[in-house]
This record gives sequence, structure tokens and C-alpha cells, in this order.
Amino acid sequence: MPGPTTMNANEEPRLATPSASGALLRTDVQEAEQVEDPFALPAAVRVKDFNLWYGKHHALKAINLAFPRNRVTALIGPSGCGKSTLLRSINRMNDLVDGVRTEGSVLLGEDDIFDRNQDVIELRRRCGMVFQKSNPFPKSIAENVIYANRIAGERDRKKLTATVERSLRRTALWDEVHHRLNDNATALSGGQQQRLCIARAIANEPEVLLMDEPCSALDPVATAKIEELILDLRQNYTVVIVTHNMQQAARVADFTAFMYLGELVEFGPTGEMFLRPKKRQTEDYLTGRFG
Repeated sequence: MPGPTTMNANEEPRLATPSASGALLRTDVQEAEQVEDPFALPAAVRVKDFNLWYGKHHALKAINLAFPRNRVTALIGPSGCGKSTLLRSINRMNDLVDGVRTEGSVLLGEDDIFDRNQDVIELRRRCGMVFQKSNPFPKSIAENVIYANRIAGERDRKKLTATVERSLRRTALWDEVHHRLNDNATALSGGQQQRLCIARAIANEPEVLLMDEPCSALDPVATAKIEELILDLRQNYTVVIVTHNMQQAARVADFTAFMYLGELVEFGPTGEMFLRPKKRQTEDYLTGRFG
């Protein structure tokens, strides 16, 4: 199927069809009286003229983005477009890849994460991470939640117990597992394991929660629970989610960034993008003409 490179970038985009986009939006997105400008809101993370290379491969090209505080921002686009690379740049996980080189800046609050004095361990405490496939440790449910707290040196049993309960309540797991906190976490269902991983990610009270396709391995029921959880978590955290599922982006994201071939094509309020995309590339992707 032909890609977007055959189109005129200046061509006026057609209105995305309601059946392809508008019907997917949350009611509060559809009925919002005022469209928010993500660059005008207080930002948890700002990406400025950011480039990244894997060896000679230019994976991210002059990215400028703002992730508003206490909002959900979705990164969408076809495979290989740079979504996960951008996500993993926010907590410098790409440092673990040989041959990575970056230019530009990523600010977490007022701190440049690539500053030579940046404490990477502290950075990753401030940016919790949830991966595509749930990865509970072969430990008890409780020990999974407080693993990072113990590594950080916390030994107060009362504080650790309170952290377990608080984190499991925030991820809607407490009522399901409070009577078996000493059971091995690997015995939980797939959806429960992923919520446990989210509980583990927020146990250290991060500022930002990074989620790399957190529902891709889950069934529809478990996916619905995770999506409800994401909407609840934005009260306390800034959430950045990578997803291939445009319906999911429409359901949970306040803002959406569409990426293609390492470039940011369009970024703005989800409702505006899905109903009135500014770029023809965006409209073609949202309506399934390529992807």
C-alpha cells in the first residue's frame, strides 16, 4: 500500500471521518469546551531539538515536544517510527545501547537529563517505566512492589507496608490480592501482573510514568482495566504511553503525537487530531490508508 511520501505535504487535509476517529473519542474529549495548547501548560518533560542516532542511523530527527503535567500523552505511528526510542530517551534507557549518540535536550522539570552531573539512578526513580510484557520478579507480590524502595535503602517496615498498600490500591489490585501478599507474583493472571508492574513503578512516587505498549499482550477485559487505571493515575502522575492501538490513544490520551520515520508529524489535543488533523499524513494514518 503506498505510503504518505507520495502526497503533497502542503495539501489541505480532508476531515477525518467520524467512523474512523470521532466515534472512538472519550466523551470528555468530544465535549471539551476549550482546546488546550500542550505547550501552554506546565510541562513535566520538554524535548527540545532532540536528535538520536544508533550508529549511522538517524532514529529521531529534531523532535520538539512538551508533555504536560498530570495529563496522558500518547505516542502513535507505524512500527519503527521512533516512538519507543523517544520514550526510552526520557529515562536514558538508550544509554545501554552501543553506538547511541544524541543532540539537543530533554528537560525533566528544569533538569537537563543529559547533563554530565545528572544522577541516572535518581532520574530513573523520577521516571517510572512499564514495559510491553509484564515482568514481575520471582518474588512475593509485596516484595515486587517495594523492590526499588529496598534497593534505595528503606528498611522501615511500617513505611514499606504502607507503600505496598498505597501502590496496590492506586492500581486497583489491593482488593484482589491483599489476602495473599506473600504469594509468588508469577501466579497472578497476565492483567494482574501488568497492574503489579505499574504498582512497582509508582511505589517510589515518580513524577512521570512511561508506558511502552502496556496492553499489547493483554485480553480486552484486562486492557479495559489498564485503561481505566491510566485515567486514574493522571491525577498523581504525568503519563506518556506508546501505543499502536489508535482506539486506545483516543480513549485514554489528552494529547497525541504522531510520528513517522523518526520525525514528529503532528502533536496536539487528541480530539482535535482525530477529528481535524492538520497534516494529510496524520489523516491518512488515522483512517488506515497506511500503517
